[in-house]
Amino acid sequence: MEYRQLGNSGLKVSVLTMGTMTFGGKGNFAKVGSVSLDEVRKLIDIVADAGVNLIDTANVYSGGGSEELLGEAMGAKRKPGMLIASKARFAMGDGPNDSGLSRWHLIRECEASLRRLRTDVIDLYQVHQWDGLTPLEETMEALDSLVRSGKVRYIGCSNYSGWHVMKAMQVARRDARIPFVSEQIHYTLQAREAEYELIPIAIDQKLGVLVWSPLAGGLLSGKHRRNKTAEGSRLMAGWGEPPIRDENALWAIVDELVAIGDSHGVSAALIALAWLLGRPAVTSLIIGGRTEAQFRDNLACVNVKLSDDERSRLDKVSQPPLIYPYWHQSWTAKDRLGPADLALHAPYLKG
Repeated sequence: MEYRQLGNSGLKVSVLTMGTMTFGGKGNFAKVGSVSLDEVRKLIDIVADAGVNLIDTANVYSGGGSEELLGEAMGAKRKPGMLIASKARFAMGDGPNDSGLSRWHLIRECEASLRRLRTDVIDLYQVHQWDGLTPLEETMEALDSLVRSGKVRYIGCSNYSGWHVMKAMQVARRDARIPFVSEQIHYTLQAREAEYELIPIAIDQKLGVLVWSPLAGGLLSGKHRRNKTAEGSRLMAGWGEPPIRDENALWAIVDELVAIGDSHGVSAALIALAWLLGRPAVTSLIIGGRTEAQFRDNLACVNVKLSDDERSRLDKVSQPPLIYPYWHQSWTAKDRLGPADLALHAPYLKG
């Protein structure tokens, strides 16, 4: 297992993170999985034995059920060095203050997560989504107070746009608050929008990048092909995340993943994960699943090495067009592009 530094911090995390959205099976989350306590215990042992040192959850997963299972599974026998990440923002009740990033909601939910996880501290606490109604000064102050009180060690954001990230970082630094150390984003061969701003921002601001749903909800696993959807999948259950913008493009990507996977003797999923691990700024991929076989297969991606030719083949079927102002920069500013700019522009400038 490889370990990478998490943004501008001294913390090292494994390049694979254990995802837990399938734990609990309550409410709408039953569509993605309902992993039981005994299975959770077994899966934690499997990923820990493989060298994974970060588990990611959220208060909203199964209405707290995911955190409860983790807390019960690990209990007083939390494996040495195992890190816990959780998130808050979404509704945890019907009251007017039961969602968002207000100081009231964040502190209450952090304390509730600590109880469910049966721990004194959350290693990485992430705001799960943007809140355009709460002043950023309030949100960043609340997060800062959680760190300084010892309830949280590091903070991060998830599902923020580029300007959201930059404004939050500026507010934190201006007010001498602790800034984000990471961003958790959706980024796959099927959805490369993060390359426009979020990846360059990660490089410029020294943010770690945790990738959620790196197989696009199973779309890139190779189990789904043109005119064929795997039985028992979250797609069959009606889970519509992430959206499919262009089915022809999706299946062209899957065809290439399967072909390269066959040449390596591995699944298409491992090729998709190996591609991501080689992308600029990526720190760790959050791998989930409902079965031991899915976790074991995904863990094997660290042993897959793609050639430059294979990466070019995958880029050919997945690279998005440059949108404005990036096409204009590529035409007229290529003599003055810095490292963060080139994370996006470099492939388009070849030749």
